[in-house]
Amino acid sequence: MNHQAILQVENLKVNFDVSTEGDMPWTKRKKLKAVDDVSFNLQQGETLGIVGESGCGKSTLARAIIRMVPAESGKALWLGNDLLTLDKIAMRKHRKEIQMIFQDPLASLNPRMNIGEIIAEPLKTHYPKTSKEDIKSRVQDVMDKVGLLHNLVNRYPHEFSGGQCQRIGIARALILKPKLIICDEPVSALDVSIQAQVINLLMELQSEMGLTLIFIAHDLSIVKHISNKIMVLYLGNMVEMANSSDIYAHPRHPYTQALISAVPIPDPEIEKNKELILIEGDLPSPINPPSGCVFRTRCQKAQDICANKKPALNTLNDNHMVACHFSA
Repeated sequence: MNHQAILQVENLKVNFDVSTEGDMPWTKRKKLKAVDDVSFNLQQGETLGIVGESGCGKSTLARAIIRMVPAESGKALWLGNDLLTLDKIAMRKHRKEIQMIFQDPLASLNPRMNIGEIIAEPLKTHYPKTSKEDIKSRVQDVMDKVGLLHNLVNRYPHEFSGGQCQRIGIARALILKPKLIICDEPVSALDVSIQAQVINLLMELQSEMGLTLIFIAHDLSIVKHISNKIMVLYLGNMVEMANSSDIYAHPRHPYTQALISAVPIPDPEIEKNKELILIEGDLPSPINPPSGCVFRTRCQKAQDICANKKPALNTLNDNHMVACHFSA
């Protein structure tokens, strides 16, 4: 694997101005901290898994990197170029290199376009002078890669199953031969057996084409096999990041420990006797997050220091990073 850094995200923050129930028109809008000072590096050919509960900022982080939502501050260095400072023309060039697969496979496909048109659309947008013959050849080639038959090319999205629609979405993302694909919960709307098929397909394509992936999910069991390293987000904050094997073998943050305890174990005897760590209470509002450690209101280990001081993100052995006062 080539260990050249392909993406470096530094101190990324995303805030939204929001109104709450009961606010008057002249009331100052409140700040919702969707992503709060997140940094990470992604190597060429790697897969970074991003996990956490719904509303923790996973999708917002990914979309801010490619400027689908505006970042408040920070950097997103793509091959040395800060995507957050580029003008529209310069950014358009890099959009060809970064593609996205969305959560709802059917909703992300235009119902008025057939499959051939959907897959070819990015090619026509970025390379308008491409001949019809070349477009047809490229579409057929990418359909082969994702396991779709050529005779389906004139059918429409509603004629396909959820798993087939997600394959179409993957084909559309691959048509431009990108370097990075962001997978935004691409299997959460699919049956378990179909989830495995899509994940295996992504791993095969990554091996064949040298792709770099960001794989977003709320379920740690889904990202276990596809990810080289895993980032755990809670309320917009990165609370832990390490190699996939280290996260599962030695989770250091109480939130990560709780998530991993919820992952089913195939052995019924081990599953029956394992310790289940429950997270009590609801996710706090990102408009008014807890002081100090954002997880303290639901943490069994919380003490006074957790309310008074935000834990620093410390690097332990083997680049295992964790933000907790009691992680050592």
